[in-house]
Amino acid sequence: MDRARLVRAVAVLFAASAAVVAFGGVAAADPSTVDWQRLRMCESTDRYHADTGNGYYGAYQFDLPTWRSVGGAGLPHQASPAEQDFRALYLYRMRGWQPWQCAGKLGLRADRDARSRRVPDYGEAAYISGATIPAWPGRVFGPGDCHEALRTWQLRMNAYGYGFTGTGCYHDKTRTAVLDLQRANGIRDSGLLGPKTWTAAWTGKPPR
Repeated sequence: MDRARLVRAVAVLFAASAAVVAFGGVAAADPSTVDWQRLRMCESTDRYHADTGNGYYGAYQFDLPTWRSVGGAGLPHQASPAEQDFRALYLYRMRGWQPWQCAGKLGLRADRDARSRRVPDYGEAAYISGATIPAWPGRVFGPGDCHEALRTWQLRMNAYGYGFTGTGCYHDKTRTAVLDLQRANGIRDSGLLGPKTWTAAWTGKPPR
């Protein structure tokens, strides 16, 4: 092979190697947000607070030995959605889809991170629910108030089974939900929807 051909061959090999590094096995490959949502819907109708009394809890229907095997504390359905998402990703990386019967029913496919035994961090699990915390609207809400931000908060609380239609107005049902959330998360139970109660709807312990 002459020198020019050798140089070209080396260049091609170098480019191919770079592509493997850029797009190959070093990249993380966890299930999509859609796959996780389909799994939750099948397991619990996407209810993080689910406790049907059969020994399985939360959005991902953990039993207690499995929950504790991935570092979970307390009862799964009493953990925040973010905590449940994190423990589900942790379990997936330890055992793939095997723990969930619904994964087989849905035909979910394992990828490179299944059984990789790579322990995730909370940042890696944040994508799962697709939920981001809306910015605090900058005012405290109480009985009689109506505001678009109240509607956002009400619809978020439906994840805990409250069944709001999203009127955006603070009436008795909203006050009950505010107090439930405050008491579950150690927030002073004033019944006013302030910044701590706002954030707890996305990151705190379920109120039920």
